Amino acid sequence: MTQVRAIAHRGRWAIAAMITVAIAISYLDRQTLPWAIKYIEADIPIGNQTKAVLDSAFLATYGLMYLGGGWLLDRVGTRRGFLAIMIFWSLACASHGLAGGIAALVVSRLLLGVGEGGGFPAATRAIAEWFPAQRRAAAMGLVNAGTAVGAVIAPPLIAGILAYGDWFGLSSWRWVFFVTGAFGLGWALWWFATYRTPPVVDSDTHEADGPAPTIAMLLARREVRGLVAAKFLSDGAWYFYLFWLPKYLFEAHGFDLKQAATIGWIPYAASGVGSLCGGWLSSRLLSSGRSVNAARKIALGLSATCMPWVMLAPTTGSIAAIIAIFSLAFFGQQSWSTLVMTLPTDLAPRSALGRLAGLVGLGGAFGGIVMGQAAGWALDAGLGYTPVLTVAATLHLIAFALICLAIPRISRLTFMRKAVP
Repeated sequence: MTQVRAIAHRGRWAIAAMITVAIAISYLDRQTLPWAIKYIEADIPIGNQTKAVLDSAFLATYGLMYLGGGWLLDRVGTRRGFLAIMIFWSLACASHGLAGGIAALVVSRLLLGVGEGGGFPAATRAIAEWFPAQRRAAAMGLVNAGTAVGAVIAPPLIAGILAYGDWFGLSSWRWVFFVTGAFGLGWALWWFATYRTPPVVDSDTHEADGPAPTIAMLLARREVRGLVAAKFLSDGAWYFYLFWLPKYLFEAHGFDLKQAATIGWIPYAASGVGSLCGGWLSSRLLSSGRSVNAARKIALGLSATCMPWVMLAPTTGSIAAIIAIFSLAFFGQQSWSTLVMTLPTDLAPRSALGRLAGLVGLGGAFGGIVMGQAAGWALDAGLGYTPVLTVAATLHLIAFALICLAIPRISRLTFMRKAVP
């Protein structure tokens, strides 16, 4: 039995590493448009409001498929569901390279959102299958660090392709999408060849499911509504940073392609450290005897305190200070995100985990749409980045207060179906 447990332990972390690579590819794919946009504009004119529409197209289907992906995974299982999701989003990413105008780009963004929307529900479900509750936050921290890996790779990789990738007479920006799409198809082969259903070796890895609650039953709970609303607020800020930071650096601070390749990756690297630190701190607090409620909320509160400093960015002209400010914010955001993605595993039975993770992701995606549209409107109206950054800086603190109010004690929720007369 000891040997079986040791094998299972190694297998868990190998699976977590594989999922981390998938999430890295996801964030590499979604960073292609923001970093390549200046080159795309040479062929396809894109204004601020048009960019907001492209971002919203991705986030709308991303959020809906976050919910639909959870439903799919609850039906077909993690192995087949994750495989289908990855193949779809990789082909959608590559399709951007075939676009001849705004309409085609919008369609590609819609399709990319459909595919990528299932990524985090699949990751959350796989972690819940393989890891007991005491280790899930650390495992999700590793998985969430994949967001940073993909985002760190994006600036230098995309800059290199843009500088040297004019192969076969095609514009170099088109090859950005072809190359990144190919990475996902390679991962899909790896997943298909290696992932299997986990062995049952720890009694707390596979909790009794109890009744499988519907989406309506989930939304009837104050705790679920509060978590979805908190994700709406915090991801509104995050998607603004993710999709608009390159444009902000290019426009407000005169970044060029060389700077993008050499220092543009630093905030994303900080986000990876935050992912690991948030999960580690929460797991450490649990191991020291703290309750799940205390461990999660202490780590969430500390993460939220990293965010308000962004409002200082418009008042400084130092590139080093700008990078430092956004690095702190990215650190705090991904520490926060790791913990918020762990909360569904604390609240829901496994039978409803995909649905709850999907609802949370849906809330986050639509928060990103609202914030992105507000940013596009503010910039086209001549208001600049200052009001948008000021609002973004406050959203995590509001979200933390909302979690504390809506979820006084983090513990497993119970759901009772009404008896049929």
